[in-house]
Amino acid sequence: MDRYKTKSLGAIEEKMADVEEGSLRYKILSSAKSFKTSWIDLGQSLYSVWKDKLFKDWGFLTFDAYTSKEIGIRKNTALKLLKTYYFLEKEEPHLLDKGYVGTRDASEVPSYEAVDVLRLAKNKRMLDEDDYKRFRNDVLVKGKDVREVKKDLCTLMRQREELEPDEARRKKREATIKRLLTTLRSLKTEIEVTKVLPSDILKQTKMLIDRIEAEI
Repeated sequence: MDRYKTKSLGAIEEKMADVEEGSLRYKILSSAKSFKTSWIDLGQSLYSVWKDKLFKDWGFLTFDAYTSKEIGIRKNTALKLLKTYYFLEKEEPHLLDKGYVGTRDASEVPSYEAVDVLRLAKNKRMLDEDDYKRFRNDVLVKGKDVREVKKDLCTLMRQREELEPDEARRKKREATIKRLLTTLRSLKTEIEVTKVLPSDILKQTKMLIDRIEAEI
């Protein structure tokens, strides 16, 4: 975000001079200053501020007022950062590892805009598991530009909408079954590891997975 190199950057640096170095508030200002390479850190910090309402301790009535007045980020951008960070925490926790980000330059870290498109693709019921894997590879491995990823997603969505009704229903059914299997397999693994439920439930879960797999 080039605007941070001009007026906004100077405003952030002035605020940093009045904030205790090493504090969370200082860390967020620092992350905003180097937004291009540290948006993951910024998203993580903003998530803490939003979740625990820390902005109130700093004299702001709302989270929107804090992000706008303190670090110069618009409401839509701040919300997108929150959603994108939460998506990474849930789906790609390895990207939050300091070792991952710290060993890469700006060109190798996927932009938050591209990751947000990946988040949206994950929630598209019309897309199947293979579709999502392709987008994931484009964003997290190939590092495709957000404009390319958006264009690819729009093209694929149009293709899915143009499918014959029977074919569309078939693909939707397959995608739903695959998502259900993923959830059940994860649940089965958790039961096996934690032993939080009786063994007969584990057995029934395995049987259910087998039955559903037969439907594919």
